[in-house]
Amino acid sequence: MAKRAVVLLSGGLDSTTCLAMAKAAGFEPVCLSIAYGQRHSVELERARKVAQIMGVRDVRVVTVDLRQVGGSALTDDIPVPKDRSDEDMSHDVPVTYVPARNALFLSLALGLAEVVGATDLYIGVNAVDYSGYPDCRPEFIRSFETMAQLATKAGVEGARFQVHAPLSGLTKAQIIQAGVKLGVDYGMTHSCYDPDAQGRACGRCDSCLLRSKGFQEAGVPDPTTYVDGVR
Repeated sequence: MAKRAVVLLSGGLDSTTCLAMAKAAGFEPVCLSIAYGQRHSVELERARKVAQIMGVRDVRVVTVDLRQVGGSALTDDIPVPKDRSDEDMSHDVPVTYVPARNALFLSLALGLAEVVGATDLYIGVNAVDYSGYPDCRPEFIRSFETMAQLATKAGVEGARFQVHAPLSGLTKAQIIQAGVKLGVDYGMTHSCYDPDAQGRACGRCDSCLLRSKGFQEAGVPDPTTYVDGVR
């Protein structure tokens, strides 16, 4: 029987690639998606589709309403920045940062890992094309691993948790190229922070711009469906 790994699956490009990598590494994935009140909730529909198409048998969805916390353009009444340059994206932490999101998500994944007997967690954080999010850095991931040993029954009994962040040092283009080699269909993924009512990507938010640039640099056709007049 294959060893289990908990994979945080948002339905986006990065997490879908992570799922493919976990499967390629021989793990049986247990996918965890989080409904946190995000304005781009279409990603949850994509996560379910991704998991189904990629043959995942155990998929969990946890609801945590981070709108009650707010403080982010993804969970509060704050406009999503549009049309920012690469230079703009490289300065400061953007308002699309969700306070402590990855710490919360990994904590939920850690709890699920204890329950299903897994010691491996996968998260699609990226420290190259990451728009300045502090909880995407390798330092955070390593610190979380240390915490996991101290904060869990399994950890104090000798289990060694490992948080896999295989995309951390890759550009978006390199991520896409790696996923294509693993057979990932990126047409089923969603990355946009501010989609329209039909779930079409705006093509102008940081996430859309980084994704579009990634496909261009990877030499791979962009399968994203954008709003009318945007490409």
